[in-house]
Amino acid sequence: PGGAPAALVGLVGAARARLLVLLTSPATTTDLAHRLGVTPGAVSRHLGALTAAGLLDRTRHGRRVLYRRSSLGDALTCRGG
Repeated sequence: PGGAPAALVGLVGAARARLLVLLTSPATTTDLAHRLGVTPGAVSRHLGALTAAGLLDRTRHGRRVLYRRSSLGDALTCRGG
């Protein structure tokens, strides 16, 4: 789903794997919700879980919070052997 590696989907689920794959550059909850066609609340719950697991980093810029993959998140989305 969404180009996510099957092993990643099995580990974190399809929705969270898709978010990890989409985060090739920093994005806000609203940006991601628009790209996925879902509510910001749904995205927020997944981002919270991924952040708590150490797969994402978050940075506040004024009123905006930007999410990006952590080094662990990058490693999990890598398709290489």
